[in-house]
Order: sequence, then structure tokens, then C-alpha cells
Amino acid sequence: MSSFILSLFFIYGLLLGSFFNVVGLRVPVRQPLTAGRSACATCLQTLSWYELIPLCSYIIQNGKCRHCHQHIAILYPIIELLTGSLFAFSFYMLGFQYELIGALLLISLLMIIFVTDVTYLVIPNRILLFFMPLFIIYGLFHPQFSWWSSLSGLMIGYLMIAVVILISRGGMGAGDMKLCAVLGFILGAKNIILTFFLACVIGAIISVLMLMFKVMDRKQKVPFGPYIVVAALISYYYGQPILEWYVGFG
Repeated sequence: MSSFILSLFFIYGLLLGSFFNVVGLRVPVRQPLTAGRSACATCLQTLSWYELIPLCSYIIQNGKCRHCHQHIAILYPIIELLTGSLFAFSFYMLGFQYELIGALLLISLLMIIFVTDVTYLVIPNRILLFFMPLFIIYGLFHPQFSWWSSLSGLMIGYLMIAVVILISRGGMGAGDMKLCAVLGFILGAKNIILTFFLACVIGAIISVLMLMFKVMDRKQKVPFGPYIVVAALISYYYGQPILEWYVGFG
């Protein structure tokens, strides 16, 4: 039965991942989510329902548009697969507990932010303002939710990035600062600090590799949001063991 439910969560995540792609691509340019069916980004041909099946359509069409034969952005299937996998993983880790709601909300926020920042180098206020009340409502009904840790995490997340922005004179954006504030609320004080540290490490490693392989140049703007997304997921699921290991190691 658990395998069947895991599969359902995976499929549900695939479907929502497809929707998150739409949200992430339309919200930053203020295009209504109900602005019609999706179309090819190259030839603008409206896509049929069988061209919009999450993950499957991309594989069947060999990653190309059926009409103009141009390559479809790899971001679409990546977000669908990630969302499906993370939804299934959340159920595997948490089961039918109240915490599962928080996990699915967090994944939903992070997947949308990943799309917006990779595509437009923007983390929209509208997305953060939509999810923040949901996290507050989640906390209100959670019997073990630590409001002190959440509020202090929000302040720490905000101030950490604010200090970086001031020192680097704009090296990071206000969107990153607001995102870390929201994540600080749901992750808590300790885990938002861990998230920031991991994001810096992951970002540094990937940036060095991209420079080595000449995927980007030194003057190219690189979104920091995706690194925060990965770090936040690691902190959410494994933050406590990592912190305990660090304390024991020290």
C-alpha cells in the first residue's frame, strides 16, 4: 500500500510541477495564469493536451517541439521530476503526519522560486506574499510549532542577506533577502543559518566549476536563489543531524 501511495504522491507532484512551471514563467511578467493554454516558446504554437503530459511528453517528443522541432527548455521536465520526487520523498520521510503539509508547501514555494530566478533572475514578492500566510496558518495549527524559533529565524534570514547586500554593495538581491526571511520562519533560527552556509558553499563550488568549464564568465550574473532552494531542502530534511554532527565534530 505504501508503494501505491508513494506513486500517487509522485504523480501528484509531476502534475503540480507542470503547474509550478507555468506560475514561475507567468507571474514575473504579470501574465495571468488563466491567459490561455501553453504555447511553444519558439514558434508560439498552442500546445495540445498530449503535448502537455508532465515528463512523458518531453520524453516522447525527444525534448523537441512537434511543430518547429526546436529544443524545449530542460527546465520544464527537471521541475516536474523534482517536484514529483520530493513529494514522494516527503511522504516516505513523514507519512501521514501534519508536518507533511508543511513539507509540501515548502517544496511548492521552492520549485516556483527556482523557475523564476533561473529564468528571470527575479524572486517575485507576489509569490512570497502568497505563501507566507499559508506558513503562518500552518504554524497556528501545529502543536509543536516554535514561534520563537520561527520569528527569530525570519529576522536572522532577513538580516543575514541585508548585511551581505550592504557589504557587497548589491552583490545579492532584495529577493534573496525576502526569500531567506520566509524560509527562516518555516525552518527556524538554526536551520536558516545552516541554509545560508550551505547555499554559499554550493554556490561557490558550482560557480568555480562553471568558470573552469567556461559555461559562464566572471561578469555574468548568476541567480543565487537556486542555491538557496537546494540548501533549504537539505536543511529541512537533514538539518538536525548535520548540526549534531557539527557540534560533535567540534
